[in-house]
Amino acid sequence: MKVAFATDDGEKYIDNHFGDAKYYDVYEILESESKFIKRISNTTEEDDEEIHADPKKAKGVVSLFKNEDIQTVVSKVFGPNIKRIRKKFVCILMNNQNIQDSIKIVQDNLNAISDEWEKGEDRKHLNLKNI
Repeated sequence: MKVAFATDDGEKYIDNHFGDAKYYDVYEILESESKFIKRISNTTEEDDEEIHADPKKAKGVVSLFKNEDIQTVVSKVFGPNIKRIRKKFVCILMNNQNIQDSIKIVQDNLNAISDEWEKGEDRKHLNLKNI
């Protein structure tokens, strides 16, 4: 499963909304291993005024992953656009700061993530904050 993590430095999550990250580090995560695939720069346009739940922002973030086969996105914080983004991806909320620790949590929950993916546009986000 390909998973994109919201980060500014490749080690920790950003403290802002998923769509505000400088980068999305993409990993292939299997039950027994994980492999860094690539870093995608967030090239979505920022408006002069911050508009929460801006559909253009959500569409821009989704388009970054268009040809990447990403099924899951992970962050500490999602904004109101999570309603739009989860139609295309399984959205996972984490409470730890370290992306490497989160990779293990994703590995331990691959079945639940896959089950949520199969729901299509009716999927909900997964809150793995309490693990």
